[in-house]
Amino acid sequence: MEIREYTDYREDEIQPLYDAVGWTAYTRDPAALRNGFVHSLLVLAAYEGDELLGVIRAVGDGFTIVFIQDVLVYPERQRQGVGTALVEAVLDRYGDVRQIELATDDNEKTKAFYRSMGFRALSELGCCGFMRR
Repeated sequence: MEIREYTDYREDEIQPLYDAVGWTAYTRDPAALRNGFVHSLLVLAAYEGDELLGVIRAVGDGFTIVFIQDVLVYPERQRQGVGTALVEAVLDRYGDVRQIELATDDNEKTKAFYRSMGFRALSELGCCGFMRR
């Protein structure tokens, strides 16, 4: 597996990945998804040869805050270290950043994954989070 920067957005590669994990709110608006990628702070992709396994997308300023926006791995490649490698690559790149945050689904499997990567719930840090949709 190789982790590399994803600099040239390819809809034919990204759309199927988002569909495979059920993130159809993104795929219903392909222009917004493309713009999200283009304007991200960093996008990394995991490949095995020419096969895309997963992506991670980060937004923020890269100095005081990084927000991990998306971590997607094809379902058949989950629990094989792909997501871990992607998150670790972002953490390595932004190791000096004070705040690295993310929002995720509220299920035990997902929360356990991020806890294993050193993330803590905002409430455990004396903080709370808000979102407006």
